[in-house]
Amino acid sequence: MALFCLHCLDNETDGAARRAAARPSHLEWAGGLGPVVRMAGPLLDSEGRMVGSVFLIEAESLAAARALNAADPYSKAGVFGKVTINETRWAIGEGKSA
Repeated sequence: MALFCLHCLDNETDGAARRAAARPSHLEWAGGLGPVVRMAGPLLDSEGRMVGSVFLIEAESLAAARALNAADPYSKAGVFGKVTINETRWAIGEGKSA
């Protein structure tokens, strides 16, 4: 399996309101993904407000990572204005698989 970083920025028009409305279903969905998620959390601005999300996931392919992102309730609710998905490799830090 490959490792992918999903960098998701909220849309600047109404992303915060959409995020608040979809948060319970997003957290339930993300919590059910299991070990495929190596790390996930909100992106914060300088004042501590949520402005996006980041996921570090294992997936078979870029297409599979895109499909996972498309299934996210935040994606379905139009929270994100920009999503960038890149394959990556874990080089340093705790959590690196053997």
